[in-house]
Amino acid sequence: MADNGSRRPLKTRSAPWAQGLARFLGKAGLSPNAISAIGVLFSAAGAAAMLATSESRWFWLGGALGIQLRLLANMLDGLVAVEGGKASSSGPLFNELPDRIEDALLIIAAAYAVGEPALGYGATLLAFATAYIRATGGALGFAQDFVGPMAKQHRMFVLTVGAVLAAFLPDQPVIEIALWIIALGGAATCVVRTMRIAALLKARTQ
Repeated sequence: MADNGSRRPLKTRSAPWAQGLARFLGKAGLSPNAISAIGVLFSAAGAAAMLATSESRWFWLGGALGIQLRLLANMLDGLVAVEGGKASSSGPLFNELPDRIEDALLIIAAAYAVGEPALGYGATLLAFATAYIRATGGALGFAQDFVGPMAKQHRMFVLTVGAVLAAFLPDQPVIEIALWIIALGGAATCVVRTMRIAALLKARTQ
């Protein structure tokens, strides 16, 4: 994965601990694609924990941990690829496809856990749409635009907070609220990104 404007801007990417962990993983022989695949496993574990919350509400904390480990893997695969010099021809595919799988696993699992599958599917479709519009901008020759208000890191933050609160406030509809925030924020993000691409197209033709 080359740093050609298609990387999500992350302040933590330059943190010493992140750089050190990326170097460790690179020296251990893990490829960026393998780290991307591990991110899917973290998401699957987080989703499984959410689905187990009918047995104990404390499994929501496992779901929150799965989300954060997923985001860590998402950051480290790019660090190992670009800063570690291990980018591959299939890197762009592994950079995008696991993200969509991870979003679906976590959002839909959270929705099923609270008996709102339709809300989960809707929020997931809108999350996919934000990525599609971003990629469309890239296909049109522009730098991919990761603007929010509900980009990947934002929706995972909302879902993490919801999961933690659900563990401590079992009688409150915090997951339902989190999913509505993700869905409505995703719709707003689609509008914002579309308008920004339209403005760039207009400026290019003037």
